[in-house]
Amino acid sequence: MLDVGKICSRDVDLVDTDESAYAAAKRMQARGVGTLVVIDAERRPCGIVTDRDLVTRVLATSRDPETTWVRDLLSAPVSEVPADASLEETVRTMRRAHCRRLVVVDAQRRLVGIVSVDDVLAVMAEQMHAVAALLESEAPHALDGEIQLAS
Repeated sequence: MLDVGKICSRDVDLVDTDESAYAAAKRMQARGVGTLVVIDAERRPCGIVTDRDLVTRVLATSRDPETTWVRDLLSAPVSEVPADASLEETVRTMRRAHCRRLVVVDAQRRLVGIVSVDDVLAVMAEQMHAVAALLESEAPHALDGEIQLAS
């Protein structure tokens, strides 16, 4: 069984609570990501900032991104899933939390990585392709396009 810890991205971009919304946005732009995670001293996730948070909590409310702090716009608590969770459990957690990304944690709740719905879909698509190939290899085929009848 494939667990989420094997498919998550372990290269997680972080942000501090005392950074500005502008600094967070610049980091997202430079790294090509839409999510930054806030961790505590023990590497436990304590908040998350998404590009959507920047739009809805800063831009749409006419707040100054250079004087709006991450601590004032982050989402907490963080929606998380254990690294040994199955893909099915991960999808259920995403549905319950109404989110497209989850922080992946170890048994001590320390940051392991981040997983998106796209990551899960890619793995499921590979699995479905493998099943389709198996079914095709096992299906009876007519020779030269002709139907063969038993005599």
